[in-house]
Amino acid sequence: MNLCELTASQMRLLIQRRELSPVELLDACIERIETLNPAFNAIVARCVDRARQEAKRAQAQLQLQGPQGLGLLHGIPIAIKDLTETAGLRTTFGSPRFRDHVPAKDESVVAAIRGCGGIVLAKTNTPEFGIGGNTTNRVYGATRNPFNPELTSGGSSGGAAVAVATGMVPLATGTDSGGSLRNPAAFCGVVGLRPTPGLIPSERRAQGWSPMGVHGPMARNVADAALLLQAMISHDTCDPLSYPQSRRFDQLDDVALDELTLGLSTDLGFAPVDAGVVRTFRDKLTLVAPLFKECRDLELSQPTAERASWILRCLYLLATHADKLASFGDELEPRLRENLHAARRLSMDDVAWAVAEQTRVYRAFEQSLRGCSVLVCPAAAVPPFPVDCLYPATINNAPLDHYAQWMAITYGITLVGHPALVIPCGRDDAGLPFGIQLVARPHQDHLLMRIGHAIESQLARDPRSARPTPPTERFS
Repeated sequence: MNLCELTASQMRLLIQRRELSPVELLDACIERIETLNPAFNAIVARCVDRARQEAKRAQAQLQLQGPQGLGLLHGIPIAIKDLTETAGLRTTFGSPRFRDHVPAKDESVVAAIRGCGGIVLAKTNTPEFGIGGNTTNRVYGATRNPFNPELTSGGSSGGAAVAVATGMVPLATGTDSGGSLRNPAAFCGVVGLRPTPGLIPSERRAQGWSPMGVHGPMARNVADAALLLQAMISHDTCDPLSYPQSRRFDQLDDVALDELTLGLSTDLGFAPVDAGVVRTFRDKLTLVAPLFKECRDLELSQPTAERASWILRCLYLLATHADKLASFGDELEPRLRENLHAARRLSMDDVAWAVAEQTRVYRAFEQSLRGCSVLVCPAAAVPPFPVDCLYPATINNAPLDHYAQWMAITYGITLVGHPALVIPCGRDDAGLPFGIQLVARPHQDHLLMRIGHAIESQLARDPRSARPTPPTERFS
């Protein structure tokens, strides 16, 4: 039995039955990392000795008291994105200025995972301060796609996506402002959830009222993502968007898809999307749409969404990183530096318009979804591009306005604050993973996960839509 190929849910059950030792599982993950990580560069800082001590304690606790009262993630190795602070484990944010930064305290989401028995084994790679929709930085270099190392893993949670896809860890955390959980999930053939803002609280989000930056889980299937999500959830009144949650995400009861209506959009009414991606998406819909009672092609029109998103992105980044522009100067990541300068050229009239327009777009979007249980759209606007290319400059031969515009298909959902789940849906014509993005209404994350789980179960039965697995044997 290859332990690294087990799902996290299977690992959990075997540990509870005392058929799998947390020490044995940890050692298998460490061996997998040592074998595969040189080819992909997904895992960066590690805390192997501490993880082994924690695995031994987890094993001893299991022997002493049995499975009763064990944490949800007892003995399961987990990787944390390098934007999230981890006590005693180097956290660089992908920046040379933080090359030697070792936090004294866990960020709350990490503390919650540890509190559920999860064993933090390592950090995953990210671009500097999570900017750019890729995963490369001047500290660790680039993370490569597990299906073709010449291509990008996406970003900024690319290290997490690759680590999970290749079985280095069963679960990993990510973050998402404009698509940073979703496009790497699509590029690497894994599941990624951007939850409703506030479901997972954050004490470090500088602009606390903004829906942009959220934490979320990554896994190889929806049930595992839900398991990690449950461990990440809490209610923290210091986060103004945080709210209590009574549903159990590790318990996804069945949902009758044939009683639900599916809405679909290829571009959210404003996002540039590669013509080949649209063709593949339409082809995949022939497998997804029949699962539902009805499928409606929504005629979304959001002509102001791009400008509003850009202004609000500028505002969010300026609130978060203005101090770095002052202290780092030309050392700061170029795209972030340019974005901050663009922010300072905005007027108060610009900002006021964008804030008001965000509300108008939200209301129009909600109106368009009336009668639909969930919306489906592409999870990435382009196929994976070369790893040394930071972002595509054109889509369908049309030049893009800025470095982030290729992610409009995901940040269009960020703009309105809805939860979005990416699930794998087979491969594209080039043999690379293809992901679809499911979108529910705010605070309907549990329904979204149930629907995603039901769709995933059906897609797994057809080789045209089943989750693809990377050819790791070539690198072992």
